[in-house]
Amino acid sequence: MNPTVARLTLRGLLGRRRSILLLVVPALLLLVSAIASGSSGDKHDLTVKILGQLGLGTLLPILGLVVGTGAIATEIDDGSIVYLLAKPLPRWKIITTKLVVAVGTTWVFSAIPILLAGLLLYGTQDGLALGYTVAALVAGAAYSALFLLLGVVTRHAVVAGLVYALIWESLIGNFVKGAKTLSVQQWGLSVAEAVAGKGAITADVALGVAVPLLLVLTVAATVLASVRLAGLTLAAEE
Repeated sequence: MNPTVARLTLRGLLGRRRSILLLVVPALLLLVSAIASGSSGDKHDLTVKILGQLGLGTLLPILGLVVGTGAIATEIDDGSIVYLLAKPLPRWKIITTKLVVAVGTTWVFSAIPILLAGLLLYGTQDGLALGYTVAALVAGAAYSALFLLLGVVTRHAVVAGLVYALIWESLIGNFVKGAKTLSVQQWGLSVAEAVAGKGAITADVALGVAVPLLLVLTVAATVLASVRLAGLTLAAEE
């Protein structure tokens, strides 16, 4: 963890345009939850749909995309990454520092709003709010690592990330049974089910499968991003 890299990364993430988007996304979730809390329908099912499909399935991957790619893609695109690479810092330390900042930022703008939305919709009953909050924490870390990797390997990270987030996670990951095993959202739901207890939340992926996959994705994405960044240094030197 390098304090200078962390400070610069955080400053870039909280720039005017990006910070507006980071505030709008959770605000939308809270607004929908506030409106829905006044409905007279089944509050349990409503909470599961809003927190599961809207919160974990759509808003969380979008936030992870904005933060994960924003942590490094902008520096690569404008060429300012050269100044960072010129410093005597191991490339893995640059990546892990940026990942820590990205994960922390994603947690602040996703897990806290999801917790508040859950409490607003259903209170502390059945552990729903807590379950989805923990799911947002673990899935948010995986998304941050995945999108940070995309920011390093391609100049079209935002487009590629949007395709993944909106088509795979929001659409295919929700409705195509065989694809659910490879969905970060479904892995998060498995953790949510374990925290809240069976019956409160239903997951399609077993916890014994979801947790290792979350760990593998996060670690593998971090390692690959570090290797790729080292390759960028070599290319610059040549």
